[in-house]
Amino acid sequence: MTQGKVYLVGAGPGDPQLFTLKGKKLLEQADVVVYDYLANPKLLSFCKEGVEKIYVGKKGGDHTLPQEEINRLLVEKAKEGKIVVRLKGGDPFLFGRGGEELEELFKEGIPFEVVPGVTSAIAVPAYAGIPVTHRNYTSTLAIITGHEAEGKPESKIDFKALARLGTLVFLMGVKNLPYIVENLIKEGKDPKTPVALIQWGTLPKQKVATGCLENIVEEAERVGIKPPAIIVVGEVVKLRSQFSWFEKKPLLGKRIAVTRTREQASKLTSLLEELGSEVVELPLIKVEPIYELSFLERLNLYDWLVLTSENGVRFFIKALLESGKDLRALKDIKIAVIGKATAEALEKWGIRPDLMPEKNYTQEGLLEAFSKVDLKGKKVLLARAKEARDVLPQGLEKFGALVDVIPLYQTVLPEETRDIFKQEIKHGIEVITFTSSSTVKNFFKLLSELNQPVDLKNVIFASIGPITSQELINHGIIPQIEAKEYTIKGLVEALLSYFKS
Repeated sequence: MTQGKVYLVGAGPGDPQLFTLKGKKLLEQADVVVYDYLANPKLLSFCKEGVEKIYVGKKGGDHTLPQEEINRLLVEKAKEGKIVVRLKGGDPFLFGRGGEELEELFKEGIPFEVVPGVTSAIAVPAYAGIPVTHRNYTSTLAIITGHEAEGKPESKIDFKALARLGTLVFLMGVKNLPYIVENLIKEGKDPKTPVALIQWGTLPKQKVATGCLENIVEEAERVGIKPPAIIVVGEVVKLRSQFSWFEKKPLLGKRIAVTRTREQASKLTSLLEELGSEVVELPLIKVEPIYELSFLERLNLYDWLVLTSENGVRFFIKALLESGKDLRALKDIKIAVIGKATAEALEKWGIRPDLMPEKNYTQEGLLEAFSKVDLKGKKVLLARAKEARDVLPQGLEKFGALVDVIPLYQTVLPEETRDIFKQEIKHGIEVITFTSSSTVKNFFKLLSELNQPVDLKNVIFASIGPITSQELINHGIIPQIEAKEYTIKGLVEALLSYFKS
């Protein structure tokens, strides 16, 4: 059997966008991933299908596996010929016991590599607006574990030496905060020295308490700082009042559910995360193709092709290529789209639509645009979802068009969403975004399947437009937010406007 290999990979400080490119590449290749409590679970989405995921997290003294067993697990999986990624919070060699794991691998003759990670000791203060060094304040930095190995008869931390240094960063030290403060003051550190405690740094739920050595214990308790958090001691903490940037993000800490398909969620997720929100991806629809290629045999007979969604564009082009044709088959056909998102999807293929509503990106808006076009006797191919309103085909026929409606795809409720839905609804969601009537219908379908009532009175419902809003109203919910422009960008702008006001 071919021997495997172990990669010790730093998961970074929490924000998945701070994960390294090499780490991502290795997760994509791994057969086994052994991961910690502080490794963001979103990183596991990079893994290939069928990968074995083993959680070995340690949280507040509660160890899933003792370190010795973790070491043995890495050896065992590598000897099975597997590519193993040991995903460790922060950097593998900074109080992460990576050295101990490598010693065991070396002893057993297992090949290994180390992929450094962005350490929370520097990244977390940066997200709190604190540079750990600054030439006008200090050029010395010490990184100290605030929680030493169990069973030590006495501390190995030299507080006397630390008291003379500039910036001190203690990792995993919240429980020992009174002890740390007491010893620093005892060894000569000025009680007025600024201190910051940062919980869940780099993540939307980041929380910060500031004070000085003589009052930080009380201040941390008042703010409610709990692990995981780091402690920063030093004059550089004063710069936070000028440099704090992360907490100024307009949607910071807002827990927002995105209900689009998993394939389409990334654009909305990315925009919301950039604005500081904690995004819960809750795909309430899954798109499945249902087209038959035979309709393309008559393509040359049509004067107009009408596409009403990004998925419509995707599946039409897919069908066209599968049939052995290419974009040249559209050279004599005019194309109409329902709105900007559909137009952008089409333009990725080098095709610009001939017709699009100016503002109202709905079937009614597209009909208004068509009202200025002579459709008498014209043949129109309307390629769309199986379930859709009949406003558009009926309206086109009233204009004198001969309309063929071809269903390209259908939307279904993803089975895997059921478990995610139950879990996330229990954890609480502040805002739920809906981008189609189908997402609304499936949301209430899932609610009806739960065995317990869900309190929605404090949930903010955000709709991409009037048709989706009407579906919410049909279910007894008046959305607090509705996009003025019926696009993803318009929905985000509506969210910003709501929270700003």
